[in-house]
Amino acid sequence: MQALKVIARLLDYPQPELLAHTAELAEALGADAFLPEPRRQELLAFIEQLSQRDLFEVQEDYVSTFDRGRAMSLLLFEHVHGESRDRGQAMVDLMNVYRENGFELDARELPDYLPLFLEYLSERPASEAHDWLSEVEHILARLAERLNQRENTYALLFEALLAFTENEVDRDAIRKELQGEKRDDTPAAMDKVWEEEAVRFGGDGQVSGGCPTTMKPSPAQDRSADFPLQFMPDPKAAAGAGQARV
Repeated sequence: MQALKVIARLLDYPQPELLAHTAELAEALGADAFLPEPRRQELLAFIEQLSQRDLFEVQEDYVSTFDRGRAMSLLLFEHVHGESRDRGQAMVDLMNVYRENGFELDARELPDYLPLFLEYLSERPASEAHDWLSEVEHILARLAERLNQRENTYALLFEALLAFTENEVDRDAIRKELQGEKRDDTPAAMDKVWEEEAVRFGGDGQVSGGCPTTMKPSPAQDRSADFPLQFMPDPKAAAGAGQARV
């Protein structure tokens, strides 16, 4: 399922290699039989537009979209568990799933980071990838709706993911749920988070010194400059388990 791998690349923090390999990304989309044709054309247009843009402009748009506030976080379990201890166990469980299937993540990676999750699914059978995406479709639909409301072109990537599930998500219900939702990526909203959380000590979501983990750098910004999303093969895995790369 090459399209999932392509979307994973497009949702990761933009590095110079991304813009250098847009032709390969477009070619990979054309080889995927699981992506509905209308969504394929939208993604091809997205990639074509991306190839013509300045890297720093793309990076700024990415940070503005995904790294300011929790509402657009690409960490899946943050939308389910927030900063509670339950999220830690959920990540351990997901990490075990990766390892059981022959993948060992770099120590810097968080297993619930959506691009990483998609990279893993791209190497699994189509039926399994479908089931996993169906499990998180409510998160994907909310992210898609928020982006549509903001007229942000990244919405196309989430619409494509929802098309993979082939499920009828009640988008009207989600729109009503999000109606009146206050954006948390504005300077005023972010300042409020600091004011409320930076003075707390102890408890969930805190580190020594009282600094809130909710404001930590995103996984995207903390990645190396290498071409993203390389899995490290588990030495204990059966022979033949390779790396998940385009």
